[in-house]
Amino acid sequence: MKRNLRLGLFGFGCVGQGLYHVLNETKGLKAEIKRIVVRNPDKQRPIPKEFFSFDQDLILNDPEIDVVVELIDDPVVAFQILKRALENGKAVVTANKRMLAEHLSEIYDLQLKYGKPVLYEGAVCASIPIIRNLEEYYDNDLISSLEGILNGSTNYILTKVFEERKSYSDALADAQRLGFAESDPTLDVRAYDPKFKLAILIAHAFGQFVNPEKIIHFGIDRISSTDLRFARENNLSIRLVGRAFKKGKHVFGLIAPQLLHSNHPLSSVRNE
Repeated sequence: MKRNLRLGLFGFGCVGQGLYHVLNETKGLKAEIKRIVVRNPDKQRPIPKEFFSFDQDLILNDPEIDVVVELIDDPVVAFQILKRALENGKAVVTANKRMLAEHLSEIYDLQLKYGKPVLYEGAVCASIPIIRNLEEYYDNDLISSLEGILNGSTNYILTKVFEERKSYSDALADAQRLGFAESDPTLDVRAYDPKFKLAILIAHAFGQFVNPEKIIHFGIDRISSTDLRFARENNLSIRLVGRAFKKGKHVFGLIAPQLLHSNHPLSSVRNE
């Protein structure tokens, strides 16, 4: 009988704890966590201390660990972990969208070189299988453009501003209180987060690697009171929309707030 997959986790925040509980509470899953590497040795955690370590090598050099699950915030350290894991014959699961967007071409080459996969469906739109659909059901030549709302935090803020007439600052504070936005909301409200996601989607939709620095982005922090008044007076909504399109051999990407008519499919997408 084949043994269970053995996982090594980097990071144990909300996602890491959720994964731990799923693996331990769901019958029939053939996977188990062997070790978790964290940064802060003094933080109180809800599972036994023997699971935790502070030495990356105890995961990366362990021949019994099959899959490395990377769940940290630092994109530089995350890429170092990913690279070493592949070099040591381990598959990698990550949702670090910035790291992926900035290194996707190199990650593709590393997978070919070492014969191990990097899986990152959760990096774009969380549990909605956008990447899988692009890979399995669409041929690259059939797609001429794509667009969508790629950031739930900003959509929540815009919904509250329009439907409840809240100020931008109050709506942002609500999003932070509910956990939809970080204490430093820069990546969301200035559109860096959806820019990284769009770069990943472009690779799967069009088969091209685009440096995220080449994607133009404007965040919802650029929306003025005049913009809001114009939208309300003309029965329009504002959504932060990511769009990519192919023109000849080139692919272009844009993240920006857009005025949408009520019959536009994205105008009815509310909250987070």
